[in-house]
Amino acid sequence: MNAPGPVAIVGAGTMGAGLAQVAAAAGRDVVLYSRTGAGLDRATAAIEESLRRIARRDADDGAPADPAEVLGRISRTTDLGDCARADVVIESIAEDLRVKQGVFAALDHLCTGARILATNTSGIPIGLIARATARPERVVGTHFFSPVPMMRLCEIVRGPETSDTAMAVARAFADEIGKESVVVDRDTPGFITTRLLTVLILEAIRMVEDGTCRAADLDRACQLGFGHPMGPLASVDLSGLDVFQDVAAGLHRATGNPAYQAPALLGDLVAAGHHGRKTGRGFHDYADTAGQARAGVR
Repeated sequence: MNAPGPVAIVGAGTMGAGLAQVAAAAGRDVVLYSRTGAGLDRATAAIEESLRRIARRDADDGAPADPAEVLGRISRTTDLGDCARADVVIESIAEDLRVKQGVFAALDHLCTGARILATNTSGIPIGLIARATARPERVVGTHFFSPVPMMRLCEIVRGPETSDTAMAVARAFADEIGKESVVVDRDTPGFITTRLLTVLILEAIRMVEDGTCRAADLDRACQLGFGHPMGPLASVDLSGLDVFQDVAAGLHRATGNPAYQAPALLGDLVAAGHHGRKTGRGFHDYADTAGQARAGVR
């Protein structure tokens, strides 16, 4: 039996880098695409650092990971055509419907042998993305969570025309890379987790904005009171305030629910370039603390 083709990851941001890492760690050959070499360099650096952390952790158990072996399975490219031989394709770019549709139209033409064209969108309905393709039955949502190497959940989302075969392939791939999946059968904006978490994060931002508490105290309250591994503001710092702003705006447009209307503080931070960990500051300051929150922002 022939070995499966490579996994293509389209987009080399935080999520794309994490997906490339876990797929390669599971033994799959990976093609990681970005529009720019600089984006690939940032992704490679992030993967190397993540693998070093994992190797240090696993060394205590006597089974250290081999970062060089994992990195050796990842091929970098700025040519989308290099994804043509992929068996599984996962798109992980900006939460912009038109941009995603353009990418999926190109992938549909290039990746004729791919069993699935998956999107890592956290809120855009799968059917809207699939419209850009001639074979919407193989388009499926695979919503992974950040940081991908640590978070176990993957939401498998069925679009209006997604086939049972595509759903099965997506679930099998999630299992192969060590994730547990849940199925979202109705193609609704935000799926399960994004709808819930967006409301929590936006209310947390409002509480900081109106002076109820500092970001650090709010996050600590959620950790101690709810058992969250990190608070909602530290979580959005990790995923990116700019990304979250797009997600919230999309949910607000799609549902009309005022609970998804973003407070001014979020827009102010994004406009100022404070997008979270990747810029050194968001609701917490990461500039001099190796990624650990030092202080809250009122």
